[in-house]
Amino acid sequence: MTDTPQITDSHCHLDFPDFEGKLDEVISRASRAGVTRMVTICTRLKNEPAVRAIAETHHPVFYAAGTHPMSAASEPLATTDELIALTRHPKMVGIGETGLDYHYTAESAELQQISLRIHIDAARQTGLPLIIHARDADDDMARILTEEYRQGAYSCVMHCFSSGAGLARAALDLGFYLSMSGITAFPKSQELRDIFAAAPINRILVETDAPYLAPPPHRGKRNEPAFTAHTAQRAAETFGMDYADFAARTQVNFDRLFTKAVAFERAA
Repeated sequence: MTDTPQITDSHCHLDFPDFEGKLDEVISRASRAGVTRMVTICTRLKNEPAVRAIAETHHPVFYAAGTHPMSAASEPLATTDELIALTRHPKMVGIGETGLDYHYTAESAELQQISLRIHIDAARQTGLPLIIHARDADDDMARILTEEYRQGAYSCVMHCFSSGAGLARAALDLGFYLSMSGITAFPKSQELRDIFAAAPINRILVETDAPYLAPPPHRGKRNEPAFTAHTAQRAAETFGMDYADFAARTQVNFDRLFTKAVAFERAA
């Protein structure tokens, strides 16, 4: 057990119905796989109390909160002050997920951009990392992230990155991080793996986005944090690294970005 490399699932959704009544066993399986920390993401602020309760109940779980871009038109527009107030909780470690999604919800593009800038402002003011969802919006995403960075620095992770090389380079040029999901382990994802392979290893995180996007050999099934190890094993191959070394590097990367989680662990 102690020889299992430790790793962090930097993005999952443990409040979704898929995990109802099963969290104890899900978190136990994660621990056995070496996944010793998880960040569960609140995508609608009205659900923040339930997401917060999961983090309060389970020691390995931290949380982040924001308005998902696909919900930007159906949820009240968050305010910077509202987001900042949530960060008073010791286990609330990130802002988001937020971002742009023009694949399913292009009709709300303008509202998504307004929401994104609000979340960026909250990340800038709190020093917590911004968690970005980007789909079919590479040009606007790169433009807004860059414009806002010129107004004041902030940190950021491009969650479940599956966009083009141009957006990857724009994010990396700003000092941001790219997160590898189960998509990067799919057989037909070589182009995406090539984008990651060109990135600095010190800017890489891993995640599940559970309950979605389970990596092989669980593809098509419900994803869960334990499966981070499968994604990370394939990712280690992408970087030509031993799995234990790759896992250790991503742990350092997570600690550097999610400093509030590290502070909580040291104080515990």
